[in-house]
Amino acid sequence: MSNKPRYLADSERARVLEFQEMIHYSPRYSDDEYEYRHVMLPKPMLKVIPQDYFNQETGTLRILSEEEWRGLGITQSLGWVHYETHAPEPHILLFKRPINFGQ
Repeated sequence: MSNKPRYLADSERARVLEFQEMIHYSPRYSDDEYEYRHVMLPKPMLKVIPQDYFNQETGTLRILSEEEWRGLGITQSLGWVHYETHAPEPHILLFKRPINFGQ
């Protein structure tokens, strides 16, 4: 798959943004290198996210570019990278950024 972000069409964006107020952001936690947080999408939102945002083998969301996850209505400060999707709970996206980002 190309690294070019797949932007949502206006009609797709309108459907996913209906869920924006229900997105939950975990508190940040960290190790020596990164700070982390997980973002929990409301489960019904998965039904309106376009199929090409998913990994067809696992059924979970693929790793999304910043433009893609922001297009879904996820709002966070700069520097966060989507690095994993929690397979048993596909509505949970895991993010990280360097612990000293922006300093």
